Amino acid sequence: MNYENIIVNIGDDYIGEIILNRPNNLNTFNIPLAKEFDKALYELDKDDRVRVIILKGTGKVFCAGIDISDFSNKSTTEYRQWIDWMEKPLVTISQISKPVIAQVHGVAAANGAGLVAAADLEIAAENARIGLTAIKVGLNCIGPVIAVARSVGRKKALELLFFGELISAKEALAIGLINRIIPQEDLDSETRKWASELAKKSPLALQLAKRAFYIAEDMDYYRAFEYMNEAFARLCSTEDAQEGIKAFLEKRSPSWKQR
Repeated sequence: MNYENIIVNIGDDYIGEIILNRPNNLNTFNIPLAKEFDKALYELDKDDRVRVIILKGTGKVFCAGIDISDFSNKSTTEYRQWIDWMEKPLVTISQISKPVIAQVHGVAAANGAGLVAAADLEIAAENARIGLTAIKVGLNCIGPVIAVARSVGRKKALELLFFGELISAKEALAIGLINRIIPQEDLDSETRKWASELAKKSPLALQLAKRAFYIAEDMDYYRAFEYMNEAFARLCSTEDAQEGIKAFLEKRSPSWKQR
């Protein structure tokens, strides 16, 4: 599919990239970008050439949130539909089976910060800054804070939501909003290296683990154990599980068949 607001790449190393491509608008979300982004997530999830997805942005920043030039003169129903599209890719990330890594440079603000939190894993440049900044214009990041709160907890999420300040990558790492910090000049190569390591692991095991994690997250403690144990039993019954154990014992690289 041809895209106007994003770039989609598929490498020969089982890594797909979705690149937000509105640099003159700081990669802010509008309806066309949100629709293309959401479609691309599903397309890469179905593509056997892809095992890991990297999210990136062109230009100076990762994503500065929602394009407020598209804000005015809507009814409540229109705002609801508009907001649903802004948040849909964040939800879709949790619904697709393949791991998603956000590669953050510059600024990730408002919906951009939500996108960082919604990704399965996050890697950021040392000089990156992240924040729920919508309060600065009299709004609030009520959607994005859902994903942020699940990463950092209630108190810190409310602080970010209420004050709207951008925090450093170092602080984001300390509170659990991101996984790794990399020097800006090494961000592309190190993210690719990290994704490549993930892509070498059993696709079935990764995808089952991701689906089970998001489902069990909302269960009570004991029900979550029951569900996870059932998911693990299904994984143990696959050919790839047998291959992984055999390859480990034979001290060789496994050959995954995804069944």
